[in-house]
Amino acid sequence: MDINKWKSLAVRKEDHTKLCAIAKSKRRGPGAQFSKILDEYIKVMAKRKNQTVEAYVKSLLNGSAK
Repeated sequence: MDINKWKSLAVRKEDHTKLCAIAKSKRRGPGAQFSKILDEYIKVMAKRKNQTVEAYVKSLLNGSAK
């Protein structure tokens, strides 16, 4: 597996069970569901900060998002 493309993430078993249940109801895999939840969160936060999604992500990656 390419370590530059894929990373592991440890979550509580309870949260994993919930994620899998949500994913199953939407006919997605847990990884795809996690990505969708993350993308939606970023969109909401960018809107809240009156920034474009790209600008908000850049500020996150630079460590300047508050």
